[in-house]
Amino acid sequence: MNSPPAPKITPSPNIWRWPDLYELENRAQDSTGALWEALRGHCDWAGRDVVDIGCGDGFHLEVFGASARSVVGVEPHPPLARRARERVAGRAGVDVRQAPAQRLPLADAGADLVHARTAYFFGPGCEPGLAEAERVLRPGGTLAIIDLDAACPPYGDWMRADAPHYDPVAVESFFQRRGFDSVGVRSEWRFDARAELEAVLGIEFSPKVARRAARQVTGCAFEVGYRLRVRRRPVGLLRSR
Repeated sequence: MNSPPAPKITPSPNIWRWPDLYELENRAQDSTGALWEALRGHCDWAGRDVVDIGCGDGFHLEVFGASARSVVGVEPHPPLARRARERVAGRAGVDVRQAPAQRLPLADAGADLVHARTAYFFGPGCEPGLAEAERVLRPGGTLAIIDLDAACPPYGDWMRADAPHYDPVAVESFFQRRGFDSVGVRSEWRFDARAELEAVLGIEFSPKVARRAARQVTGCAFEVGYRLRVRRRPVGLLRSR
């Protein structure tokens, strides 16, 4: 029997090429904690089992690992998976697997929260990953997808300038048709130095748009909008005996 073809993995244009610079970006993102607060409000992972899809070099694993019962980070890019393992080495209950979102190396119904942040789940085309996330969730478990809000200025304006084909309304409709509740969350990216801010803009956008963004930002911080999309796996109906 022939094995199914390997899932297509689209390289991440920022963290794959500049992991050290992306670390600065991760530290700058959500400086207000608004995203973590919103996520916890939908699914408090304390004492529960968490899967982080597209975990990169493991930045968010440490946050989940502080209170979750278990955390598994899944990352398709071998160098990032190695960095993630090094980051969480020695932390009880935290593991990293190298795999794509379309083929999670996890058992059925073993997670209370499946989390993905600005990774893979960008709208049409991510259906195989959605099916896998549903498979590994327990009944009553939560799938939480966090993405940048391309309709929210100023960051969303810069996104659409570089990707004019991206339609945030169509993407929102895609997730709504699949049963997700969606809420906007505003947070702030705050850097320690102006040079860090400009360097991060340089890996997120084309040179022209990065220069435009830098001109529009004064100081070392700017507001960024996100969409938090949440769907719970149905518990099912109890059968009477």
